[in-house]
Amino acid sequence: MNYQSTRNHRLQASSAAAVLEGIAADGGLYIRDDLSTMNFDWKGLLGEDSLTMSARILSALLPDIPDMETLVKQGYEGKFETDELTPLAQVGDRYVLELFRGPTSAFKDVALSLLPRLITSAKTVCGVDDEIVILTATSGDTGKAALEGFHDVPGTRIIVFYPHGGVSTVQQAQMATQEGSNVCVCAVRGNFDDAQTGVKNIFAACQDKDLHGVRLSSANSINIGRLAPQVMYYFRAYADLVKAGRIRVGDTVHYVVPTGNFGDILAGYFAKLMGLPVGKLVCASNANDVLTEFLSTGVYDKRRPFHKTTSPSMDILVSSNLERMLYLLSDGDDAYVAGLMRQLRDEGRYQVTDKMLARLHEIFSCACCDDAQAAEVMGRVWREHGYVCDPHTAVAWHAADAFMEQADGAPVVVLSTASPYKFPAAVLSALGEEPGDDEFAMMDKLSALTGTPIPKNLATLREKQVRHKDVIDKDAMLDYVLGKIQSKKEQKYRRKPK
Repeated sequence: MNYQSTRNHRLQASSAAAVLEGIAADGGLYIRDDLSTMNFDWKGLLGEDSLTMSARILSALLPDIPDMETLVKQGYEGKFETDELTPLAQVGDRYVLELFRGPTSAFKDVALSLLPRLITSAKTVCGVDDEIVILTATSGDTGKAALEGFHDVPGTRIIVFYPHGGVSTVQQAQMATQEGSNVCVCAVRGNFDDAQTGVKNIFAACQDKDLHGVRLSSANSINIGRLAPQVMYYFRAYADLVKAGRIRVGDTVHYVVPTGNFGDILAGYFAKLMGLPVGKLVCASNANDVLTEFLSTGVYDKRRPFHKTTSPSMDILVSSNLERMLYLLSDGDDAYVAGLMRQLRDEGRYQVTDKMLARLHEIFSCACCDDAQAAEVMGRVWREHGYVCDPHTAVAWHAADAFMEQADGAPVVVLSTASPYKFPAAVLSALGEEPGDDEFAMMDKLSALTGTPIPKNLATLREKQVRHKDVIDKDAMLDYVLGKIQSKKEQKYRRKPK
């Protein structure tokens, strides 16, 4: 089964080509509409380890990429704190799925430890010799995880854009100190939506350009190769609940997901379509509550104030992956989806049909949470349960508080997307401590207060050299990328032996 563009079903690609291209030529996202009919043996997964589970899921979703077991082993083995990759912890009356145990302490590691290998394999499958330049916009976590995954991978380069002043000090330090001969990091004057739109515009502008042996691709979740690996941890959590005796196979489990770009929660819907007994997917938003309004009313309106919050990875007003959901719930009506995307571009809003809104309500619940509410949650969860969570997880916990009465006794799993040590100022303040001015000193203080260890990748940040200092206007992104490509070509030419 080929993937097709959400905006034109005739624009198709194999799963390997879809991973390699990242985004369809018309600006749509690659999707397949047979997930619910693929007869996936999800029950047979539940007794497997995480690597086997991941390989089988990915082989089903990306069937044109061979030897998935080897790719998964290369991507994950020895890089995560636990063999489970994403351990499940019981905290009070619910469960926390810890997605931050990877090499950069964020949930993006699950996908971005693997994506470079998927792209390299896809190059071979597609017979492509071009260098792949990865373009990525980040609201904080994707950037470092992508840089960590792609640095010094042969045949690839990566350029990461992040909103200037729009990420935490620790997140910025993670990116600015990144080593690697093939990496580039640049701040954009604007917010994440500006950076994300800029990346999409670069793809569109370069569609018919001869880049002289270079192809562009993406590490954002607009790339199906970035989204597909995230499906695994929904199965992992379910399997752990079965193993613990909390549920029997076939019982329903609800998942609460803090999300801004809609990719993390869409992975949960993929798992549901593949057979996993997912109950409600609870979409948790911060003060940038465009998704809460949409899932409540069917109106998506990005024309609203943009808030910088203590959960910056969710500071997003244009949720790219929602386009895939619209395609699936419209039964593959690509013309309808294309029309909605044009309205969003031209008018800043769109409204779905009553039928689609009813279908959304069957699948999703939603809630939003401002910084004060998130701080209250972080303090309360620490006092009552001795558990330290970051602001994004606190947003999800707040949404779970509102949802618990609807759970009907089924387990509620809160997805925890980042280590609290990536946001020490917000966490310390929530725990009643004075944060100070130095975020590295704050990490030490948080560790001493809570008795929890600082992740190794964060503990050594203060000693690393800052290597990336570029800051540009959002309108300069295309020229910046073309300049980097040209500069690399010239360097390659100068190194050629005479």
